[in-house]
Amino acid sequence: MVVKDVTVKNRAGIHARPAGMIVTLANKFTSQIFIEKDDDKINAKSIMGLITLGVLCNTTIRLSAEGADEGAAVEALAKLIDNRFEE
Repeated sequence: MVVKDVTVKNRAGIHARPAGMIVTLANKFTSQIFIEKDDDKINAKSIMGLITLGVLCNTTIRLSAEGADEGAAVEALAKLIDNRFEE
């Protein structure tokens, strides 16, 4: 299992468009991928889960993945988030 904490820096947090980008990217990997905020843990391949997580600007979230391509999955998602969803 690979785990990495990242801080969401885009001003609107994770709303519909960033959630869609996360889901699209996550679905390119075979690993199980999760995002955690506080005590909530959701599947990164679920757009509804991401939107209901309520991630705002400057919120730190934990990415985790388990599977054959876990390292690549976590790094790709971390890069997307660090790049502010290409805003």
